[in-house]
Amino acid sequence: MKIIKVKNYDEMSEEALKIVLNVVKNKPNAVLGLATGSTPLGLYAKMAEDHKQNGTSYAECRAVNLDEYVGLDVNSDQSYVYFMRENLFKNIDIKLENTHIENGKAADKDEECTRYNALLDELQQDIQILGIGSNGHIAFNEPGTPFDSVTHIVDLAESTIKDNSRLFNSIDEVPRQAFTMGLSNIMNAKKIVILANGSGKAYAINELVNGEIREDVPATILRNHPDCTLICDELAGKDI
Repeated sequence: MKIIKVKNYDEMSEEALKIVLNVVKNKPNAVLGLATGSTPLGLYAKMAEDHKQNGTSYAECRAVNLDEYVGLDVNSDQSYVYFMRENLFKNIDIKLENTHIENGKAADKDEECTRYNALLDELQQDIQILGIGSNGHIAFNEPGTPFDSVTHIVDLAESTIKDNSRLFNSIDEVPRQAFTMGLSNIMNAKKIVILANGSGKAYAINELVNGEIREDVPATILRNHPDCTLICDELAGKDI
């Protein structure tokens, strides 16, 4: 694992942008594995700014997202499909029909997981962007998730519900279940970039870098990936 330590959130986002642009410029039809939450927002803003200023095109790119809340879709401003459209897709030239995410409103959840796994088999990520939870989760793969897992429904841990409640009006509004790519889906990406900022991520980053590779801290599986880069700020990386 390559480790890039930076001073702050803006530098973290800038370093991530450099990697994304290198992928897209070398492969215009790249498959971008994307994440939600506050961590990648700086990266997405920089992608949009670069597109506007320098004309980097995503017209041929495809995108696959990690996860979606059960019960929410584009009509909910708390859904991840809405998040991606508002924070990235509407600001670059990617075609919406080339963007993919689990259907939070799917009537048959098992069938939806099967559909998404088949899609991921067709669209191997050229780069996968990840954040990391305070408990070491990646996507919504909570501690104890099998390393060989594929897209599945997960009951969110209380720590994750608490972490995500800042994005809702109240903690009671946070969905208790989500669709998520499994750990093997994530590991199938050709390149992985994991981003972390703030002291709240220090435990998880120390475990990622120095801890035993184990399912209790799902992110530790990334140490087995042949091309994984961790970009963290001083606070998140203070123990490594």
